Amino acid sequence: MNLAIFAAVTAAVFCIGDAVMIPMVMRPLFKSALGAAMLDELRLGPAALFYFIHIAGLVHFAGRPFVRGGDARGAFLNGAVLGLVSYSCYEMTSWTIMRDWQTGLVVIDMAWGTLISGTAAWAGAIAMGTLRSRRPLLPPT
Repeated sequence: MNLAIFAAVTAAVFCIGDAVMIPMVMRPLFKSALGAAMLDELRLGPAALFYFIHIAGLVHFAGRPFVRGGDARGAFLNGAVLGLVSYSCYEMTSWTIMRDWQTGLVVIDMAWGTLISGTAAWAGAIAMGTLRSRRPLLPPT
């Protein structure tokens, strides 16, 4: 049950973040760099498969250690590292083999993947810890 809460909140934060970032920042950025190489419509199947695999990785590498006694900062760090690894695989491969791939695409997308993955894992840990202990994990302000 604990990992289910972690997974649900992590997935929601990750998907909401991408739902804002992709149309407002990433798609226009990639469109300006790649032009006609971009599809007019997103392919939802591969996107859904990436989200499933990536969220499963966040649950395994950030959620499981948190359940075993970690803190929300550790979940953030583990999630951020996984985001950096995942997004850098895509970006570095694309930069290596694609003619019009640009340094700016690499930097921005890797930074976004790192930030959203860490933030989503952190939010999942906060929600799970709050429900588990019936008190918030964050200190009062």
